[in-house]
Amino acid sequence: MQNPADFELVLVDPNGPLCDAFRKRFSDLPRASVQQGYFQELDSFDCMVSAANSFGLMGGGVDRAIIEFFGDELESRVRSHIVEEFRGEQPVGTSFIIETGHSEHPFLAHTPTMRVAQPIAGTDNVYRAMQAMLLAVWNHNRTQDRHIEVVACPGLGTATGRLPHARAAKQMALAFEHFSNPPRKITGDYAHHVQDRVRYGGDRGFEHHQRQISEQQHT
Repeated sequence: MQNPADFELVLVDPNGPLCDAFRKRFSDLPRASVQQGYFQELDSFDCMVSAANSFGLMGGGVDRAIIEFFGDELESRVRSHIVEEFRGEQPVGTSFIIETGHSEHPFLAHTPTMRVAQPIAGTDNVYRAMQAMLLAVWNHNRTQDRHIEVVACPGLGTATGRLPHARAAKQMALAFEHFSNPPRKITGDYAHHVQDRVRYGGDRGFEHHQRQISEQQHT
């Protein structure tokens, strides 16, 4: 793989309606596919995304399945990394790549969507987490000899986070679209364009947008 951004993204989740939302939002985006099922069933992947919390507490949901697959030692190393590199709390909007010790699936992208287990509807946490994960993989591929070519990513923020499937898929797809199509230069118009699109990914922005549409229809 020559371009460090040319990795494949496999959206993998057992939830059928979420996978339908993924197919709708990612249908026009390159290098993305959807697999309904469990990450353990994938034929191949280099990096698994942990839809995590800021403290590396991996006791539930997909994180628990990750630890059952890779072993308890991985959780200990994730927490040690958070202490050493983030002074004990990894902020939402960051992601780091850590080795799993597994020969076929060598990397994990630890990517918090929330500080602790709690609902995150009404935020852009999923967009920021997805963006951070993509950048972490890109930077890994720019600096390391062993590249990540296939990333397996579950739904972010859709379980404990209680983010509706359509909105989670929208935030994840927006992050992937912006990552895949960076601007040649940054302008104020570009910044406001991104903000307008991302803001409506959360409940508050979505509801505000719907009110604007309603008001326009009644004027």
